[in-house]
Amino acid sequence: MQIAAGQLSAHLRKGLKSLYTVHGDEALLQQEAADSIRAAARAEGFSERSVHTVAGAHFDWSEVLAAGGSLSLFAQRQMVEIRVPSGKPGKEGSAALQQIAEAAQGNDSTLTLVLLPRLDMQTKKGAWFGALESFGVTVQVDPVERRALPAWIAQRLSAQGQRVEEGEAGQHSLQFFADRVEGNLLAAHQEISKLALLYPAGTLSFEQIESAVLNVARYDVFKLAEAVLAGQSARAQKMLDGLQAEGEAEVLAHYAIAEDIRGLKRVKDALGQGRPLPMALREQRVWGAKEKLYERALPRLSETQLNDLLHAAHQVDGIVKGLKAPGWPANGWQALHRLAMEVCQAVQ
Repeated sequence: MQIAAGQLSAHLRKGLKSLYTVHGDEALLQQEAADSIRAAARAEGFSERSVHTVAGAHFDWSEVLAAGGSLSLFAQRQMVEIRVPSGKPGKEGSAALQQIAEAAQGNDSTLTLVLLPRLDMQTKKGAWFGALESFGVTVQVDPVERRALPAWIAQRLSAQGQRVEEGEAGQHSLQFFADRVEGNLLAAHQEISKLALLYPAGTLSFEQIESAVLNVARYDVFKLAEAVLAGQSARAQKMLDGLQAEGEAEVLAHYAIAEDIRGLKRVKDALGQGRPLPMALREQRVWGAKEKLYERALPRLSETQLNDLLHAAHQVDGIVKGLKAPGWPANGWQALHRLAMEVCQAVQ
């Protein structure tokens, strides 16, 4: 059975299952989901807990299999936690997880919790994950996207008895807060908790938030590419500055932007050959959030604009590798700023 992370609390109030799998890359939310399951288990008398971290190809799964059937003299119920940081249990691990999943049925004395990173679609189709899903409850922990971050911050503030001002002033505070913590949810949680220590329950002013919240935002090149495709010029500029400050390689930032320019050109060409847009996007392996951004950008881009952007991306490719291009800044990050702005303006 699959449930979203937001449904977990309501699910646990109805009673515990004997097998849970939590998967996702957002460390804070995965930790909170696992903590909720652990707390519910303790309340139900699961007083003993063992933790097994799968590391390396030669991990001994026999110890994990044995743990499910061994209770100490002082415990009537136990919790077995299996952590697979790589998300790849291997052949032996795959068989062991299927065995563990099947054994969980009707086992009231052992609760098994499996912790995994974000999984791709191919992995989710594997027999071992299918067994975990069939015989237990899987909880997918999704990241909080930038557009949802202000509401997430407001909800967390509300949980500790605080809120921002009404109307536009409050929205400005939330947007400021989101800009400061984007891409770093654990730090966002820490900054929200800090506000509870600094100020009493009630309304927080923008000045209070501005003086207390540190700039702990972190960016990645893939989110940069999404901002550029969406035509968010100010955000793209801020992200480029952040990536530069974090020591990200210029070539990676360029690749993220250039790959989307090439992708847009390939899809545009496919449309010109008569392919339907959904087929053209699938052929270029464009899906999820990127699919919607492509659908929005393509009607705004002419063949000439795409050819010009391809040429510009080629020029910047040389610049970030140490070459010079007439009419372009010699500095790689400055050239990336210009390339990003050209794409943003074209898709706006």
